Amino acid sequence: MSDLPAVPDPRDMRVSNNDRERVAQILHNAMAEGRLTVSELEERLDKVYAAKTFGDLEPVTRDLPVNRQAPALQMPQAAPAPVNRVGGRGTSSNAIAIMSGTERKGMWTIPPTFTSVAMMGGVEIDLTDARFEDAETTIQAFAVMGAVEIYVPDDITVQVNGTGFMGAFDNRVQDQGQPHPGAPLVRITGFAFWGAVEIKRRKKRKKDRAKEIEE
Repeated sequence: MSDLPAVPDPRDMRVSNNDRERVAQILHNAMAEGRLTVSELEERLDKVYAAKTFGDLEPVTRDLPVNRQAPALQMPQAAPAPVNRVGGRGTSSNAIAIMSGTERKGMWTIPPTFTSVAMMGGVEIDLTDARFEDAETTIQAFAVMGAVEIYVPDDITVQVNGTGFMGAFDNRVQDQGQPHPGAPLVRITGFAFWGAVEIKRRKKRKKDRAKEIEE
């Protein structure tokens, strides 16, 4: 009788970016509760973002009060849903459109400084489902005979300080002032010349809010 192929160990399964982000969130929560120091958090995050398999991730949370009965393969499902938007590493640092169009939207992580340039083109930046590498973020928006549209949800504080010259730097979000407690702060600066930079609110749809409650 021929030998059957060995069943792969779940710990040898490859992890995704979402898997790493879930474990990173556990570590951030542990630091907020006083279970980890800042240096311990940084050391463990380096291991998380270098992890290739679930076996690499398992030791990182071994001494933390997560679901101890869940096997390594189920670690992402056992992790709590993110309670805030801050954490992770930036996945994109710029958006440039020259006689073309580009967009940044969906689930992505924005670094502390993000640059967008629209020259005879269009850029759309949607922060509705975005995470933030830092609690404070600066978006530099430049529109030259083009348009930059920036959409922000209700749970983000926005401060706008841009200039329009024969163009418009249009702030439709009136948050100006102190940030709301716990909310990421986004500062938007830049310049519009024969073009437009528009900052708009985008409220979460009811079904999205219902989904968050279920999670």
